[in-house]
Amino acid sequence: MALRMWASSTANALKLSSSASKSHLLPAFSISRCFSSVLEGLKYANSHEWVKHDGSVATIGITDHAQDHLGEVVFVELPEEKSSVSKEKNFGAVESVKATSEILSPISGEVIEVNTKLTDSPGLINSSPYEGGWMIKVKPSNPAELETLMGPKEYTKFCEEEDAAH
Repeated sequence: MALRMWASSTANALKLSSSASKSHLLPAFSISRCFSSVLEGLKYANSHEWVKHDGSVATIGITDHAQDHLGEVVFVELPEEKSSVSKEKNFGAVESVKATSEILSPISGEVIEVNTKLTDSPGLINSSPYEGGWMIKVKPSNPAELETLMGPKEYTKFCEEEDAAH
C-alpha cells in the first residue's frame, strides 16, 4: 500500500498523469521503443488494449506498447467476476512507477474470469502482456464490436504515428 501511495504521489508531483494525454494509457511524455510486440490473431483498441476472441470468450489485456510506456507496473485494479463491462468504458486501473492509468474495455460483455495472479504479481503485465499478464475474460454481449477494432498491421501503424506525434 505504501508503495502504491508513493508511486501515485510521485507521479502526481511530477505531473505524469495520463489524463490529459490523447491516450489514457500513455503518460504525457513518451520515448518510443519501436520494438513493441504486436501479435497476429488479436484485435487492438486505440486505447492500447488487446482482445483475443476464442469461441464465446474474449480475453482482454493491455498491449506491449502500453506497458512499455507505463514502465514498471506496481498495482492492478480489476473488476469482479459476473460484473459487466462496456465498450470504451473504464473497467479498472494500472498503477506504475510513472502514472496511474484507467483501463478501457474494447468490447461489452460479462466478466467471467479475472486474472487473480496480477494481485500478487502485477509485473506479469510487463513481462508477459499477452500471456500471463491478461486481465479479464469476457463473454461478449455484442460480438460485432470486435469488428470495430484494429488488426495487427493497423495497430502497428497507429502506434508508429502516435509515437511520431509525441
